Amino acid sequence: MNNVAIVILNWNGVNYLKQFLSKVVDYSGDCRIILADNASTDDSIEFVLENFPQVEIVMNDENGGFSKGYNDALKFINSEFYILLNSDIEVTPDWVLPLYETMQNPLVAGCQPKVLSYYDRNLFEHAGASGGYLDKNYFPFCRGRILEQFEKDEGQYDGETEIFWATGAALMIRSELFHKVGGFDEYFFAHMEEIDLCWRLKKQGFRFMAIPSSTIYHVGGGTLAYNSPKKLYLNFRNSLFMIVKNHEGILFFKLMYRMTLDGIAAIRFLVRGEFKNFKSVFDAHMAMYYRLRILLQQRKEIKKSTTIFNSKGLYKGSILWARYFKGVTRFKDLNQRFFD
Repeated sequence: MNNVAIVILNWNGVNYLKQFLSKVVDYSGDCRIILADNASTDDSIEFVLENFPQVEIVMNDENGGFSKGYNDALKFINSEFYILLNSDIEVTPDWVLPLYETMQNPLVAGCQPKVLSYYDRNLFEHAGASGGYLDKNYFPFCRGRILEQFEKDEGQYDGETEIFWATGAALMIRSELFHKVGGFDEYFFAHMEEIDLCWRLKKQGFRFMAIPSSTIYHVGGGTLAYNSPKKLYLNFRNSLFMIVKNHEGILFFKLMYRMTLDGIAAIRFLVRGEFKNFKSVFDAHMAMYYRLRILLQQRKEIKKSTTIFNSKGLYKGSILWARYFKGVTRFKDLNQRFFD
C-alpha cells in the first residue's frame, strides 16, 4: 500500500498528535504518512520531527481551514490514493486494508470506515457514522445517526454499502479525481466540503462506499464545538452553497423551500433566546446572497462536466419529518423504499 498517502491536517493540534499519531504509524502498514500543517504556532512540527522522523511534513503558509489547507498540501503529494485523516482520530489495526481493497474497483471514487465515538465506543459518531446520505431537501444524515440522535453500534450497519457522501474525517479518495474536480471548495473553509466534493464526483457517475470492516474512533468537535454558533453558521451557509451548485432541476423552488425551513429553525432559536444561533442562520443566508453570482457560475461549470448522475444514497423522503413528526431515531426504521 505504498501508493497510499495518509494526510493529517493539523493546526495547533500537538496534543492530538501526542495522543493518536503513534497508532497511525503502527497500524497503517507501508502507507506514507504526511502531516499537513496549517501554519501552527504551537510545537506540532517540533514534536513530529523529534518523535516520528518517518512522518513527512508539508507546511502550508497560512491557516486556510480544512478546505484550503488540504488543497494547498495535496498539490505537493504525489500518490495514487489519499486518506484524509483528522488528527483527533484513533485508528485500529489494519484499518487501511479494507478501504484499499474497495478502491481497486475503478468506479469507486472514495470510501470511509465506520466512525465510532472515542468517548463512548458503543455509539456512532457524528462525523460520518457508517456512511452519509442526503434527504430530498439536502439535509445530511448517516447510518447510525439521524440528526442529533446517535445509535448504539450493535453490528446492524456492518455491511458494505454504497452511500451518497463519505466523511471528511477519514476519507480515502483517488488523487486523480480529487484534483480533476478542483478539490474542495475553498470558500467553504470547513464543514460540508466533503459532501460537496462527493456530490460533484457522483455527477460524473462515480460511487462512494462505507466499509465498516475498517473502524476508527473520533473525538469530534476538536476545532469547533458541536454547539458553536460559528459551526452552526458554517453548516447553514455551506449547505446552501452546495445546493445552489449541485441541485438537479429547477433551483429556485428548491432553494426557497430549503431557506424557509432554515427560517423556521431560526425562529425556534429566537423563541428559545438563542440569539447567537439566530444570528448564525441570518448571516448564513446573507452570505449565500452575497456569493450567489459566483455560485451560479460554479453551477454552470459543474453542469458542463456532468455525465451520468449517480443518485444512490439520496433519500426521497424528509429526514426532518421522519425524525420530528414520526419519531424515527434509527436509520433502519426509515422507509427503505425512499432510498435510490
